[in-house]
Amino acid sequence: MKRRTCAIILISGLVVVALGALSLKEDDKRFQISKGLNIFATLFRDVNTFYVDEMDPEKMVQTGIDAMLRSLDPYTVYYPESKMEEFNMMTTGEYAGIGAIIGMRPDKEYVIIREPYEGTPSHKAGLLPGDAILEIDGESMKGKNTEFVSSRLKGKPGEEVVLKIARAGEKKPLEKHLKREVVQMPCVPYYGMLNNEIGYICFTGFIDKSAEEVRTAIMELRGKGMRSLVLDLRGNGGGLLDQAVEIANYFLPRGSLVVSTKGKMKQWDKEYYATKNPLLPDMKVAVLIDRGSASASEILSGSLQDYDRAVIVGERSFGKGLVQTTRDLVYNTKLKVTTAKYYIPSGRCIQALDYSHRNPDGSVGTIPDSLITAFTTKAGRTVYDGGGIMPDIKIIPDTMAKVTQELLIKDLFFDFVNEYALTHPTVESPSTFAVTEELYTTFKNFLKERNFEYETATQVMLDKLVKIAREEKYYDQIAGNIDALKANVEHSIDRDLEVFRDEISELLADQFMGRYYLQAGVIEYHVRFDKAIKRAVEVLENTGEYEEILR
Repeated sequence: MKRRTCAIILISGLVVVALGALSLKEDDKRFQISKGLNIFATLFRDVNTFYVDEMDPEKMVQTGIDAMLRSLDPYTVYYPESKMEEFNMMTTGEYAGIGAIIGMRPDKEYVIIREPYEGTPSHKAGLLPGDAILEIDGESMKGKNTEFVSSRLKGKPGEEVVLKIARAGEKKPLEKHLKREVVQMPCVPYYGMLNNEIGYICFTGFIDKSAEEVRTAIMELRGKGMRSLVLDLRGNGGGLLDQAVEIANYFLPRGSLVVSTKGKMKQWDKEYYATKNPLLPDMKVAVLIDRGSASASEILSGSLQDYDRAVIVGERSFGKGLVQTTRDLVYNTKLKVTTAKYYIPSGRCIQALDYSHRNPDGSVGTIPDSLITAFTTKAGRTVYDGGGIMPDIKIIPDTMAKVTQELLIKDLFFDFVNEYALTHPTVESPSTFAVTEELYTTFKNFLKERNFEYETATQVMLDKLVKIAREEKYYDQIAGNIDALKANVEHSIDRDLEVFRDEISELLADQFMGRYYLQAGVIEYHVRFDKAIKRAVEVLENTGEYEEILR
């Protein structure tokens, strides 16, 4: 009895000591936070008072906050009151404005319209790609950047905004009167039938109405005879977690665990289940992913893979396994902060970058192979954590030739199509359009008129070699070899335009479809030639292969 009493007293003493140590640790942490805030406040006050030039206090605080949060991860972000419009668009896909993509050309003085969205004020007012925005409500936009111009185009719904624009082919500036509207960016810009039985949905983002849009597309395609589905999540950077759960429920049985989250605080430990009967309980599904598929896209594709419910086709996904929560701060500001990691049904977290253990130079490394763990799907297939969703069928992306890169960088596809459209009001529909021999020749002649030139990386390195050889006085001895090498690597623009004609024609066609048929036209045209879509169709049509992959 005495020994038991002594043991109880000893254990109780250890517990008290441990709790005391924890309390001291918490007290020390609170002191360090208080100390740091005090230092920051006094430093800021003295810099503001004594710095030789005038400073912008708000801008300086913003810079300090951004730098502090950047040391954590790229997803923890502070939104001042001035950026509430940006925050609302990120979560709802809505903003009040004219509905157009704008951009700055390095060789131009004015921001231009790059693409008006269908059905928006810009589209209804007849704004065209290439239109230069000279004035907004009488205020000159000369030399202004895209952020400044965008802020002037946005405003309250129903308010009128007057644009003065310069358009190629018009001698005088045009004046356009537009009424700002709430612009809702569609997250399903295109859906249709690939053949008599296979439907296709292009899905670009998880905002608050995404599940509703996907459901509408599914129901319409089922009405057209869809018996299999290709769901395209390529380039879909994610968004709202609850939308991913709801869409997963279209394919997974009621009660299926879709995703769970675990954080430092217990309040972020949650499990999300399918709560309804699925829309498509048995339909064959292929999901397309690439390096741009992240976050909610990985929850959706990963959960379907873990339940062996769909064949995943494409490239390894981005690998974002971090969950953000929004918190309201003072003065109508907000903080989007990473509060947890998410885990898909097999138990794996697909986060690829380890922000908590940075390299000595501050860079972020990937999860090392030694820490990657194997998991199993419902059917027993092996899958891994630590680096995105690995597709069941890999598609190797095409690399782009130097000549094609230069045409893109110099915006020559954009310029050519805009010039062509001045004299050609229509082109064939996306289902039949093709870059003909005549059209391609016209494009080549346009490039000659623009004096299109470029250097290859090989030529640049060879020029460096010549310079170093001269400096080190070896050039005379190797001049013959260098001349022969120059002759071999010297490129011809005419030759390059023919060798890489297919990929150049594809991007040229994209530009034509965007100009004449907007975003939906570009997607509809791509569907005809896309390697990943063709492979997805093959596996959906081959029931034996489909079942073998998921077995």
